[in-house]
Parts: sequence; structure tokens; C-alpha cells
Amino acid sequence: MPSGGNEPKVQEGPRKPRRIGRNIAIGVAVFLSLVLIGVVALFFSVQGKMNNVDAFTDYDGRPAETPGQDWLLVGSDSRAGLSAAERKKLRTGSAVGRRTDTMMLLHIPDGDGRPTLVSLPRDSYVPIPGNGNGKLNAAYAFGGPKLLTQTVEQVTGIRVDHYMEIGFGGFVGIVDAVGGVEICPKQAIKDPKAALNIKKGCQIMDGGTALGYVRTRKTGTIPDFDRTQRQREFFSAVVKKAASPGTLINPFTAVPLANSAAESVAVDPGTGPFNLLSLGLAMKNNPVTTAVPIGSLPTIDGQSVVKWDTTRANKLFEALESDQPVPKDALEKG
Repeated sequence: MPSGGNEPKVQEGPRKPRRIGRNIAIGVAVFLSLVLIGVVALFFSVQGKMNNVDAFTDYDGRPAETPGQDWLLVGSDSRAGLSAAERKKLRTGSAVGRRTDTMMLLHIPDGDGRPTLVSLPRDSYVPIPGNGNGKLNAAYAFGGPKLLTQTVEQVTGIRVDHYMEIGFGGFVGIVDAVGGVEICPKQAIKDPKAALNIKKGCQIMDGGTALGYVRTRKTGTIPDFDRTQRQREFFSAVVKKAASPGTLINPFTAVPLANSAAESVAVDPGTGPFNLLSLGLAMKNNPVTTAVPIGSLPTIDGQSVVKWDTTRANKLFEALESDQPVPKDALEKG
């Protein structure tokens, strides 16, 4: 017989799992919202602290814009930001002013291709607009970032989109802000002039040690070539570390890094925090690292200079200009 309408209702099971799932979802949403708010706040904080430097000028014959992004990365020997005690400890000396100690051209292609990082030897013998022929780093001494950028554009045929410069003090601060970087020297190096005493093999270097590592001239038959190789190795390591998730989502590393970078790096006015972040993310894509192919090492007007292998150098820059992979025969070995 039908049981009628007074039959007791079956009790539903507990809903705790559903509530737990909902609470987790709410917690995740709140966390992501806080992260987003933190990122936006950090962006405006960094934007306000960034140092700008005029690095570009319009001139007749300036190369046209090309696909991808091209950065001119400059390391100077400025001691700004270092105390007298720090200069003594790091053996940087106390020279007034600044000179370019490192110059690299970084090409980030459109799409998902590998970036290319090219060392431009400071002793490269090139035409300097308005100043005849001379060493590449002399362009900076004659006319600062603007003349250096123009010289690089004219000799490579590549229009520079972004300019970034860092001195000794900023170098040390950024490395220490990310907790040091792993570098793998191929030999033990002891150089009192660079405050350096390291063993062979992979090791975590703090800012002072890393500075000595890229400055030393105690290795190789042609020391400056070894230096450019170490500079590319270091730059790749520190940018990858800075752009790693472990650094970016950890406020104890992200905030000091952002503040250190903002205060110690000088960029052109068109370069902002997101440009720097995109540079870091691009460098995680296994970049090709090389130097301008060298033709000869003559002495001109009493100075040892570097002359490029024009044929191979042109192949290199033409590939970057057209946003294509660099031919293997245009890459400098080592």
C-alpha cells in the first residue's frame, strides 16, 4: 500500500567536504587578490624609484625599427652607492666618475625563439660619430649614453629599443638581494686586485665575490675575452634567478630585489618595471651567448685594440636585425 505523506524524510549526509572545498576556493581567491594588489603596489613603488637616463637621440641615418626587442646593457665602473669601507673591501678603487666596463647587446625575438646575448668588447676599434675611430668604450667617455648608443647602432645596423646601465654598487646589491647566484668557474682563481679567491666548480657567489669574478683579468691568454665570457655567464645567471618563481612570489626576496634594482639601475625613460620583467622571463629561455667575431688584435696609436671579423660580424647583426637565428659560422667560439 502507498505509505501516504507522513513518511519521515531521509536525512542527507554531512556537507563538510563541499564546505571545505568552498572555503579553499575562497581562500585561494583572497590570496590571489592580495598577490595582485601587492604586485600593483610594488609596480608603482618601483616605477617611482627608477633612475632614468637619456640614451637615445634622433639623427640622420638612424636604423629603422626591426622585429623583436634590442637592449644595450652597460656595466660601468661607477662607485656610487659604495661606502669607503665597501670600496676598500671590494678593491674597486676610488676613481671619480664612471667608464663603461661591460657592453652587451641583447636581442629578444618575437615569438618563442631563443634570445641572443652578444658581448661587444670594450676595446673594439670602431667609428665614433664626430670623433673619428677609437675604442668603443671611448664613445661613452666622449658623449655618455647617447653617443654610446648611437655608436652601437651605427656599427651594428640595429636600432636599440631599451638601454640599461648598472654600476659596481648596484651590481653587488642586486646579487645579494636574490640570495646570491650559482656560477661554475672552470678553474680556481686568486686575484687580490679584484678581492677574489675562489675554487674551481659550481658555487653560490654573493655580490662581492661575483663582482670580483667578472672583473678579474687573471685568466686566459687574452684576459678581456675571458672577462666577456664570464660577464655573459653572470648576467644570464642573475637574471634567471631574479625571474624565477621562487624569487618573484617570495616577498622577502621580491621586495628587496625590486627596490635594489630600482635604485641602482639606470634605464631610458621608455623602459619600465614590466620591460625589466619581460627581459628576465625571456632570459629563462636558454639564450644563445656569444661575442662579436674577432678578426685581429693590432696596436694602433700605441693602444692595443680589437678589430672585428667584418664578414662574420655582419652575418651576426643581419640575422638579429631580421629576427632570425644567428648562423653557426657567425658565432664566436667559447
